[in-house]
Amino acid sequence: MTARELRKKYIEFFKAKGHSVIKSASLIPDNDPTVLFTTAGMHPLVPYLLGAKHPQGTRLTDVQKCIRTGDIDEVGDPVHLTFFEMLGNWSLGDYFKDEAIGFSFEFLTGKENLNIPVEMLGVTVFEGDENAPFDEEAFQKWRSLGIPEKRIAKLPKEDNWWGPAGQTGPCGPDTEMFYWTGPLPVPEVFDPSDKRWVEIWNDVFMQYNKTAEGKYVPLAQKNVDTGMGVERVTAVLQGKKSCYETELFAPLFRALDSVRGTEWVSPELRSRSERIVVEHIRAASFIMADGVTPGKTDQPYILRRLIRRTVREGGKLGITEAFCAKIAKVVIDEYKEFYPELEENSARILEEFTNEEQLFAQTLEKGTKEFEKIISKVPDFVKNKVFSGKNAFYIYETFGFPIELTCEMAAEKGFTVDMKGYEEAFAKHQELSRKGAEQKFKGGLADHSEATAALHSATHLLHAALRKVLGTTVEQRGSNITAERLRFDFSHDQKVTPEQLAEVEKLVNEWIEAKVPITCDELTVDEARSRGAIGLFANKYGERVTMYTMGPFSKEICGGPHAKNTGDLGHFRILKEESSSRGIRRIKAVLEK
Repeated sequence: MTARELRKKYIEFFKAKGHSVIKSASLIPDNDPTVLFTTAGMHPLVPYLLGAKHPQGTRLTDVQKCIRTGDIDEVGDPVHLTFFEMLGNWSLGDYFKDEAIGFSFEFLTGKENLNIPVEMLGVTVFEGDENAPFDEEAFQKWRSLGIPEKRIAKLPKEDNWWGPAGQTGPCGPDTEMFYWTGPLPVPEVFDPSDKRWVEIWNDVFMQYNKTAEGKYVPLAQKNVDTGMGVERVTAVLQGKKSCYETELFAPLFRALDSVRGTEWVSPELRSRSERIVVEHIRAASFIMADGVTPGKTDQPYILRRLIRRTVREGGKLGITEAFCAKIAKVVIDEYKEFYPELEENSARILEEFTNEEQLFAQTLEKGTKEFEKIISKVPDFVKNKVFSGKNAFYIYETFGFPIELTCEMAAEKGFTVDMKGYEEAFAKHQELSRKGAEQKFKGGLADHSEATAALHSATHLLHAALRKVLGTTVEQRGSNITAERLRFDFSHDQKVTPEQLAEVEKLVNEWIEAKVPITCDELTVDEARSRGAIGLFANKYGERVTMYTMGPFSKEICGGPHAKNTGDLGHFRILKEESSSRGIRRIKAVLEK
């Protein structure tokens, strides 16, 4: 079964079960300070999992594009990806375990669906602990469907529990489905520690809320959240050992071969560098299609890191010319049917790849000069010349200069590199970054307090004011809100002057002082557009949307949360305006009571 067939069968199956098909959300989360990217299908649905009414109902399904950055350095092995597609279905206070597991079993084993023999499947359920009981309901449901007890593993929280994403919030047990990929016959007993059993689906049952005191309180609205990775399941169903061996990557490898002028080789023989190049170009293309350009912080930094790692690996393959855009064209062609934003932004995507390759060439030149400067200080008479780990990390961090290149150049000059010192400096940097991320994201998956609702509403007024002062070419490119401040990224190709910022701030405060009600309407995208609402139309939203109106000042499609009246917001003050990345500006602001 191809990935295309898998996507289609999944969506059609759940559509027939009364689920509304929703569009994939942007890879850049709306007003969610907990993550840089959309990492799962449930992220865009957090307000609705917490009780807000979704305009398309209580049963939803989609194919969500996702980015996960924790394993960037692992990409290149047969299994890791930064970009992937996640199939999902949700129940927002509608059906629960009985129907959810029944749907999963029917899709996996039904002749019109995946047609997997029952004997090829194993499942896990939550074994229970002091906070929550054994998931008897899930266990008995699987047994009633014909899964033998020996094929149902009872596992602890670390294996069969989801969430909360932060310190508090929705969470609950899950049940995971595994497929046997080893030789036949299938073992009679399911052993989840045997890597030949590959997880292909996960049903999460959000039935508890973890409080700040560590208690697990049953939720009033119980939800189901499921996830099935397109790339992994496609590989499993095709009997492949790696998703890189499927048709998803074949056109990209061909494009890479064309750049290199080499002959086609079997997918399982592709090198680590080849896999990194095609995977990172695919991921970077999707990130840029959602409005991000390479930069120094947050999403722009991850994007830059992906592209520069691609260029380095291309160098190892003997590529000396700019090549990323040539492979990105194939990514766009392969995925534009499902994700039209790729084709709509193709000119900018290809231009940014070319620009970044040129900038990286300049960076390497600067790094080389710094390297030469450092080694020139070591006298010729020194016998055992060592390039310190501290200096190796310095030129890596400052110039993006690859450690492999430092080692090569050092050897040419008769130096060895203190790799232990480099690795210690690198590990210290990672630890600081990790602690910073934990501090930044410790608030949990979503904070729907009055403070964040007010700041969320203020971003609408800020957006409207920027468009009034700078022009209608201004479009939102990202928003990050904590309980203390808002951060708003928008398209604009030059620095905003102090006078313009003062005018924007003045307008927002005038609109706050007007004390107009903030109203919400549920309607179609076309209706919202006809009423003058702004928002990233077409690709971002489903058939029905929520539109928030703030008097004559702002009308915008959004998922919430919001204040009830502009007069509840307090005094708006801009703290800082700066560049986020090429062509994108960033404003940080607060509300003062």
